[in-house]
Amino acid sequence: MRVPRLIAAIGWVAGIACAGDGTGLDEFEGDGAVTLEDVQPVFSGNCALSGCHAGASPAQGMNLGAGQTFASVVNVASLELPSMNRVTPNQPDNSYLVHKVQGTHLGVGGSGSQMPLGRSPLSQGEIDLIRAWIEAGARPN
Repeated sequence: MRVPRLIAAIGWVAGIACAGDGTGLDEFEGDGAVTLEDVQPVFSGNCALSGCHAGASPAQGMNLGAGQTFASVVNVASLELPSMNRVTPNQPDNSYLVHKVQGTHLGVGGSGSQMPLGRSPLSQGEIDLIRAWIEAGARPN
């Protein structure tokens, strides 16, 4: 685990302001693009829960548990909107997962409820971190 990057990601998600362009992504610039390792804590803490997107029978067949997320979302068609991938690298606005956590899924032809279901919506910082991972190419590590 790359602890310094994880600490930077947690600090950013918590809303700690970084010097620079105001996006809060300065910690991840250069080779330090946001990776799945940076984003996985968001999925693990909010989505990869019993009865949701984890275990042997995850909801919608999408397992967001550590070690399962990449194969379950990147370039995989959404079951609710098969014309859109769950995650399309470099294209957060064409990634159904982003629309589901933003609550904009109905506007693109999707269905169901905003995720995480039955829980508080993700913070804007958490959504921005997911978007940054996708913009950086949705890398597996």
